[in-house]
Amino acid sequence: MRKLLTIQRFLGLTLLVHLLLSLPVRAQTSEGLSAEKIARIDQAVKAFMSRLNVPGLSVGVVSDDQLRWQQGYGLSDVENSVPVKAGTVYRLASASKPITATAVMQLVERGKIDLDAPVQKYIPAFPKKAYPVTVRDLLNHTSGIRHYKGEEEDSTRYYGSLTEALSIFKDDPLEHPPGSKFTYSTYGYTLLGAIVEAASGLTFTDYLRENIFKPAGMSQSRSDSVRDIIPNRARGYVKRDKGELSNAGLVDTSYKIPGGGLVSTVEDMAKFVIAVQNGTLVKKATFAQMSISQVNQEVWERTRVEQKVPKDKASQGYGFGWIIGTERRKEAIWHGGVQSGATTLIYLLPKKRLAIVVMMNLEGEAAELEKFGDELADTILQ
Repeated sequence: MRKLLTIQRFLGLTLLVHLLLSLPVRAQTSEGLSAEKIARIDQAVKAFMSRLNVPGLSVGVVSDDQLRWQQGYGLSDVENSVPVKAGTVYRLASASKPITATAVMQLVERGKIDLDAPVQKYIPAFPKKAYPVTVRDLLNHTSGIRHYKGEEEDSTRYYGSLTEALSIFKDDPLEHPPGSKFTYSTYGYTLLGAIVEAASGLTFTDYLRENIFKPAGMSQSRSDSVRDIIPNRARGYVKRDKGELSNAGLVDTSYKIPGGGLVSTVEDMAKFVIAVQNGTLVKKATFAQMSISQVNQEVWERTRVEQKVPKDKASQGYGFGWIIGTERRKEAIWHGGVQSGATTLIYLLPKKRLAIVVMMNLEGEAAELEKFGDELADTILQ
């Protein structure tokens, strides 16, 4: 009887194999990108890494709400010759901001945060300024709250809470009346994180875990703790004057977790861009609001002129946690990040249903990585 069952299984398997072999064959990986496109992406990545002396890089491609392909290149640890994997963990740097903005907008949807309420509604101890600062002002970087000063960005001090981290800037005057200028401020996002805590009753990292990471399936994303053992974490590097690699400096990012203190993988961030667009994390109408410029265009243009950015190289605006438009693609929605030992790019073309995630363990090539996102999009869309 057992032999008869074995023969039946063999015949059934043979029939299945014959059926599969009779199907038309397409030049496509199981993940959904053609072999030809993968070869072109592979060639572009290797040329980019060679030109900029990038030690390690991971890239992921999303189309039609599916992670179609991901790959790691180079070394995550040069000294110990540890290869990069698709699952290598990198510092997100300022690419943390779209995650924080999503958390804020979730609480807006739930009626727990009012975009136009002054920050003191949620953080009563935050000193009042010459003008009221609202949640909306913080999200779109028009609050007037300052950015880094001196060597603050390279701080090695550990802050035990976001409330403690507010002490860095809370007593400083505004740089301008809210809404009158666009002045990028990571500290503004630190304050947003504290507002999320006050409105939700959870610590910021607990809120992200339960409301962003778990629903999106982001199992490798968390706060960037220099003390904790984080499996598959990349070592960070910076280039010296002649282009040779050096270990990046030690930085404790506990003072800016919401604006630049998270770590993740390309797979997790691919899951994030899928979930933030398909209605899993916020309503589709909310994402549409987040991904159009929330900065008055006169203010944006005046800021561009003051900062001497050529018009043909300027972005089109800033939404809630997203930069609108690149130099080459005005319809792109993206955010990059640079900090000690890392440069990252989260790049979306919603109308094309395409997203690209690139992370590398080299500090200081944000403009080049932005251009590279456009280049990869061209390659994929051809």
